[in-house]
Amino acid sequence: MNFSTTSRLNRRGLLLCAAALASPLGVPLAHAESAYPAKPVTLLVPYPAGGANDAVARLIGLKMGEDLKQPVVIDNRPGAGTTIGTATAAKAQADGYTLVLGSLASHAVSPHLYARPGYDAVADFAPIGMIGVVPMVLVVAQDSPYANLKSLVEAARKQPGQLNYGSSGNGSPLHLAAELFKQRAQLQINHVPYKGGNAHTMDLMGGRLDMILDTLTSASPLLKSGKVRALAVASASRLPELQNVPTFAEAGYPGFEVNAWYALYAPAKTGKEVLARLNTSLTQVLKQSEVQEKFALLGVRTRPGSSQELAKFTTDEWSRYGKVIQSAGIRID
Repeated sequence: MNFSTTSRLNRRGLLLCAAALASPLGVPLAHAESAYPAKPVTLLVPYPAGGANDAVARLIGLKMGEDLKQPVVIDNRPGAGTTIGTATAAKAQADGYTLVLGSLASHAVSPHLYARPGYDAVADFAPIGMIGVVPMVLVVAQDSPYANLKSLVEAARKQPGQLNYGSSGNGSPLHLAAELFKQRAQLQINHVPYKGGNAHTMDLMGGRLDMILDTLTSASPLLKSGKVRALAVASASRLPELQNVPTFAEAGYPGFEVNAWYALYAPAKTGKEVLARLNTSLTQVLKQSEVQEKFALLGVRTRPGSSQELAKFTTDEWSRYGKVIQSAGIRID
C-alpha cells in the first residue's frame, strides 16, 4: 500500500468519524433524523385565544403532544382574516417544528380576498391531514313566514332584491356560503355584513334579516332555545342533531354542500418522513372517542385522511371559493 492510498483511507476514516460525532452519542445521522420530534412543536393558530377555532387547535395540540412525546405549543397569531398567522407559518423553517391550523378562511377564502395575503395557499404549504368539518345550516327566525327552503326561494324570486341575509362580515365564510347558494339558486338577495360577533344573529331573531347560512357550531344554541328554525343543512346527509331538517339536496339542490373546516399544514418542503409521522399522529388522535366527543360539542365532525387527500381538497376548495369571490366581485384591500 503506497502513501497515496493510505492517505485516502485516513481521510475516509476521518469523514466517517466526523459524521458519527455530528449526531448525539455517535448515532448515525439517518437515525437522528428519524427521531423526530426531538423538541417541542409550535402550532400557529391564526385566530385569537378563546372560541371554537382556538378550542380545536388546543385539543389537537394537547393530544398530538401526548402521542409525539413532545409538547405542542399553541401560538395565537390572529388578524387580517387569518393571513397574519398563516403567512408566518408559510415563512417558517420547513423542519416540522412549526405547523399551522388551516381552515376554510385561511386556505380557500382569504387568499382571494386580500390583494397581498403574504402566502400562496397551495404552493407554500405541505398538507398533513384533515381534522374535521363543520356543516352549514340555513336558519330563519322562529316566527319567519317561510316554512321550508322552497317557500323562501319562491318569495325571493317573486320579490327580487327585497329579501336579505346577514353574515359576520364581508368576505366571511358565512357570507360566501350564502353567496354560493344565491348563485346556485339564481336569486337576488341582499347581503348585510356585520363586524363580527353575534349581531347578525340578534338581527335575525329581531326580524331585521330574512335568513343566515351559519355554522352548526354557532346555530346549535339558538336552535335548541327555539329562537330560530333550520330550513336546510348543507351536508351530504341529515345531521343526527337535526334529523327532521332536510339537506339542500333533498330540498331540490343536489350536490350543494358547504362546510367550514379545519386541517393541519406544515411549510412547503417539509420532509416526507416528518409529514408521515405527523399524519399518523393526527389520525390516531382523531380516532380517540374522547376527541370525537369533544369535537361534537363544537359541531365538528372528525375526518381523518391522507396528506394526498388534503392536497386535493385544498386545491378544490381554493378553486371553488376563488370562482365565487371573483364572480361576486368581493374584495378586501
